[in-house]
Amino acid sequence: MDESATRRKKIDPALYSAGWEQVPESEILTEQRAYLIAPGHVSALPQNRHPKKADYVLVYRGRKLAIIEAKSDEKDVSEGVEQAKLYAEMMQIRFTYACNGDEIWAIDMGVKDREGRYVIPSTEGPADKFPTPQELWKMTYPDQKPWRDKFVLCPFNRGGGRSVRYYQENAINNVLNAIADGEKRILLTMATGTGKTYTAFQICWKLYETNWNTKGTNLKPRILFIADRNILANQAKNDFEQFHEDAMERVTAERLNKKTGDGALNGKLPKARNIYFTIFQTVMGDDDSGQPYYKQWPKDFFDFIIIDECHRGGANDESEWRELMKWFEPAVQLGMTATPKRKVNANTYDYFGEPVYTYSLKQGIEDGFLTPFRVKISESNIDNLSV
Repeated sequence: MDESATRRKKIDPALYSAGWEQVPESEILTEQRAYLIAPGHVSALPQNRHPKKADYVLVYRGRKLAIIEAKSDEKDVSEGVEQAKLYAEMMQIRFTYACNGDEIWAIDMGVKDREGRYVIPSTEGPADKFPTPQELWKMTYPDQKPWRDKFVLCPFNRGGGRSVRYYQENAINNVLNAIADGEKRILLTMATGTGKTYTAFQICWKLYETNWNTKGTNLKPRILFIADRNILANQAKNDFEQFHEDAMERVTAERLNKKTGDGALNGKLPKARNIYFTIFQTVMGDDDSGQPYYKQWPKDFFDFIIIDECHRGGANDESEWRELMKWFEPAVQLGMTATPKRKVNANTYDYFGEPVYTYSLKQGIEDGFLTPFRVKISESNIDNLSV
């Protein structure tokens, strides 16, 4: 049989008999249902794009748990192994399978730390059947972590007509796993144009919806998104539009410098919202008492702080920005940047530690989410023109 018939007559029934799409909250995503990992390197010729598509993705309780690469029953099962491993590695899915309808080759990709060292070694070998949804869940999450499990079970926000790309899902999961493990300084590196702010929104959405906070109360967290340019702070607030408007506040210099009826400066930071957007320059200015504005917020006011483009000085020992982050030391702080050079931005790594996830410009171009470019240097004759 060809691959399509093998899937329909052999692989699909094997999955159904294991409970997939029979057990509540279990789902099978397939290539036929337009499940696409990445569209492929941009090319003028559509046939040269080579999109990356998984034959099957097994989902349970909203979490992608396994990849299956299908082959015709006329081919050896080994022909699907490398593809199964490739997609599992891309999507950071631990368990993946190759199947020709008659044989199943099961692969445990293992678990690595941030330096790429195996914490749990990879293994592979033949299997008699596919695991049930419950079995696969226990294989993926053998230990119980209350906050990790809450984050996993909280769905992404699907509003605004946008969907979460595979690398954004990796980034979101890794940041939330770090938070669940009690880490206080977290670094996320993603190339420009790959949706760092949208990724930050989804992280905040899960924190907000689960009532996570640093104080152990069942209340919504207080979140600060801080950048060094107004255009970035404005863009962030726009990307967070799925939150109710009453939950958000854009803190501007105009607000702080607005005068009251008696001619005095208003100069009071808002404290009644949950999510605040501002720039360093605004909250680091001095109020009437000669103290930086940000000190009007108590040190433990925020639970989660996102420092956008943190490589531009926010983590520099000599920078005043570092003083602001020290003030809010009790908060979990997430630094976001576009893959900084380690030698140039050593302070960023010193402060935040190793990135929990990196999505590079090269990978973005290879996946087709970014367009390849060439740098062309040219000279203008404008300076030679007479006025």
